[in-house]
Amino acid sequence: MSAHLDLIIEAVIFFTIVGVTWVFGREIERAVAQRRRLGVQNGTAAGSAMPLLQGRGTDNRFFQWIRASTSISEPAEQERLRGELLLAGFESPAAPVWYVITRFLLAIGLPLLFLLSRVILAKTVGGSGFIFGMLAFCGIGFLAPSFFVRQRARARRLDLETEFPDALDLMVVCVEAGLGMDAAFIRVGDEIQESHPRIAREFGRLTEELRAGRSRTEALRAMAGRCNVAGIRSFVALAIQTDALGASIAQTLRTYSAEMRSTRFLKAEERAMRIPVLMTIPLVACILPVIIGALMLPAVIDVIRYLAPALKGH
Repeated sequence: MSAHLDLIIEAVIFFTIVGVTWVFGREIERAVAQRRRLGVQNGTAAGSAMPLLQGRGTDNRFFQWIRASTSISEPAEQERLRGELLLAGFESPAAPVWYVITRFLLAIGLPLLFLLSRVILAKTVGGSGFIFGMLAFCGIGFLAPSFFVRQRARARRLDLETEFPDALDLMVVCVEAGLGMDAAFIRVGDEIQESHPRIAREFGRLTEELRAGRSRTEALRAMAGRCNVAGIRSFVALAIQTDALGASIAQTLRTYSAEMRSTRFLKAEERAMRIPVLMTIPLVACILPVIIGALMLPAVIDVIRYLAPALKGH
């Protein structure tokens, strides 16, 4: 039984390596052929610049097969998954396909690793515990990518909420100095590239869309959809209304910046006021029992030493 199981595991590993090598070999061959047709040498295009907006689609056969044979074959499900990955910062057109591949590999790979560990440690392969472990690892592998995407989207949203007020203050300075909105996005994105990389990246993408010919309204709404932050959505709505009504953008940004600064201060106060409530839990659970024990211990000792013998008649 052990020899047959080792042979099966070795065969699965061999065919997996062969399949992965074949897929990557075809992908590299297709990329090299495409570069040769475009006249690309040493990684740079001869006599032409890189396009302003570019992306890599799922145009190879393997990705097309994955997309057609899984749940993302439906357009609604694919758009929903693409939206979730976009909120997490995965902007590649092939991100939904890679998400499905990762989930499948983890759902199959983790149970195989569990089985391999049982074989290496010479433990029994079988029984209810083994079956429960296989199912548990399969479920973990299936749910782990979704959990990772949600956590990354949450962390990215919190970072954008923290970085945007500072970027807005710089925009107020730029607009009051005489720059237009488009030039202010460019200048602020360049200035905060190192200290606030996420909001700088969003400003850079907004600038690229404006250069590519997209209207400011559509570009701003697209940025609000990518960020999914209440402050940025409010800023986008305010900027669009100000542009439509012809009001002063400098005064509008100054007023909104002051409001965001007040909101930021109120959130900090709210977090500070939660500290006494949160401190109650460790106080009651950890410190209070120790204090009660220290106060009651002498009385308990006296009861055991004097009252207990008296009750027994001694």
